[in-house]
Amino acid sequence: MELGAITWDVSPFLFYIEKWGWGPRWYGLLFALGFVFGYRFFQKVYHWEKRPQQDLDTLLYYVIGGTLLGARLGHLVFYEPQLLLENPLVLFMIWKGGLASHGAAIAIPLAVYLYSRKRPDQPFLWVVDRLVVVVALGGTFIRLGNLMNSEIVGAPTDLPWGFLFVADTSHLPIVPRHPSQLYEASFYFLTYLLLRALYLKRKTETPHGLLFGWFLVLVFGFRFLIEFIKADQEAFEAALPINMGQILSIPLVALGLWLLARTRMGSKAPTAP
Repeated sequence: MELGAITWDVSPFLFYIEKWGWGPRWYGLLFALGFVFGYRFFQKVYHWEKRPQQDLDTLLYYVIGGTLLGARLGHLVFYEPQLLLENPLVLFMIWKGGLASHGAAIAIPLAVYLYSRKRPDQPFLWVVDRLVVVVALGGTFIRLGNLMNSEIVGAPTDLPWGFLFVADTSHLPIVPRHPSQLYEASFYFLTYLLLRALYLKRKTETPHGLLFGWFLVLVFGFRFLIEFIKADQEAFEAALPINMGQILSIPLVALGLWLLARTRMGSKAPTAP
């Protein structure tokens, strides 16, 4: 262990069965917990706002599908398009890793739109405003999963809490680095607490687009900033003025600001994109 650095050599597996060459991962457990807690929250929302409880299972399927396919497709399109061109079936090989939050940020609203278009009592912005509360919590769990996998590491640092990611498989030099996964997990959890408080304050009176707008501004505004102290995910990003994560965050922050401006002016936001 280097002076002033924390050695991080935690196994990504909860346990590992040598005979089978397999074991459940912390990442999978934490990813699933995001959906479990999200489902519990929505049970309360649908009870408070008198919406059909039986619709929850359908919404869960839409959101899971949008999250997995959107995040996977986003990673391949934005970071490794050559893999998708060589073998389109790699899209479904989620176990090989590679998920992008920006892809999920695009696909989840599309999935919600498909869900809400047949449910006039649950318009698009009504659903997505409440959904982003638990998406922020899910982001917390996902970044903790990234930490357990020793992936998406930070840039080198001489700060006393720098981590030595000895299990990192990205072939980066093993030097003290920012634990950017912890920075993001902490911020996303605070965002969850804020959005939850804003919702509980107004519940049915929450202006359409308010929570969605704050989510986009906070999460992707922070994502833009945190990228300055994170290692690039792909080599091609070194030639860009800002990296891919920052480029993709800008339009999402702009959309969030537009939604907040609409609610501030008192105009009713549309119920569909």
